[in-house]
Amino acid sequence: MAAHDSVSSRSSSTASQEVRTVALDEIDRRVLNLLQQDARMPNNALAAAVGIAPSTCLARVRTLRAAGVIRGFHAEVDPAALGRGLQAMVAVRMQSGARNRLSAFAQRLAARSEVLDLYFLAGADDFLVHVAVEDSDALREFVLEQLSAFPEVALTETSLIFEHIRTSSARSR
Repeated sequence: MAAHDSVSSRSSSTASQEVRTVALDEIDRRVLNLLQQDARMPNNALAAAVGIAPSTCLARVRTLRAAGVIRGFHAEVDPAALGRGLQAMVAVRMQSGARNRLSAFAQRLAARSEVLDLYFLAGADDFLVHVAVEDSDALREFVLEQLSAFPEVALTETSLIFEHIRTSSARSR
């Protein structure tokens, strides 16, 4: 794997973030694609699949982790198995005077057990919230009594998710 091409800083209204651009070769991309399909793949199998020595493969994975390309390995848990079979996406538009409180709002919202994912957006809506709840009554309670109770929230729009089709994340080209 090549070294960092560039490291730059940018700041937004919610937080200062470091942006890294990392040069990846074809082997790195194949390693990443395989790990996205099965993060539990043993190193020996991963090395054999991409045609490199296990020690080389392990070094590449460690380098990809150190560079922040691989951010973690996670278990995907079915919310329905936990009694939260109804999922929805809730678009949230903030009050115009709440722009300086976006980060605090996002942190409070992300801490809620109903929230699976939280996206900060450009455009008409400020956030898109992926939630999993027990049923439509629980969804109504979350949106009307919890989410809309935040003084920063101006508007919400809820869309039910009929089916979630998982892809192997952002494929390396």
